[in-house]
Amino acid sequence: MEKKKAIFLDRDGTLNRDVGYVTHLDDYELLPRAGDAVKKINDAGFLAILVTNQAGVARGYFAESMIKKVHEKLQKELELKDANLDAIYYCPHVPLGSENLFSKDCEMRKPKPGMILKASNEHNIDLTQSFMIGDKFSDLESGWSAGCRSALVLTGYGRGEFETNNKKWLREPDYVAEDVYHAIELIFSQI
Repeated sequence: MEKKKAIFLDRDGTLNRDVGYVTHLDDYELLPRAGDAVKKINDAGFLAILVTNQAGVARGYFAESMIKKVHEKLQKELELKDANLDAIYYCPHVPLGSENLFSKDCEMRKPKPGMILKASNEHNIDLTQSFMIGDKFSDLESGWSAGCRSALVLTGYGRGEFETNNKKWLREPDYVAEDVYHAIELIFSQI
């Protein structure tokens, strides 16, 4: 069976406005052009897969059920653009050191590549032909560790990460884009 290509997408700051922790559905707002970006991914025959850290559960800011509600709202908003996410993966954990149920050394939590590797196994993905898009260096590291190329978007934390931290990075992003739509344009123009 032929392996598939995928675009892995961070959520907060990449697809939606980063408001800290989304504790209520009214706080969730899709970024302009994000729906169009996902449609472009779908139309190109790539899988669109969400991979997101959601430590607000571990920190007690919201219940795990809120994540599911937000993702249902996200999918409904994408449907308005004739777009959809093929799969959603999230990690509710915080690193070891805090004393709660969700404190663990989890392979799924970015910058580790666990969510991407799990998606690759479940969806028969060729990671060398796939990409990770996010607004934090930890997103890029997750993609690189899994064997993907990575794009930094300047939405969310991206601009600050790029302007203040890029001299410390051991590796430059494969792409730097104004937003997720621009990232998709850059990626698809070069493959």
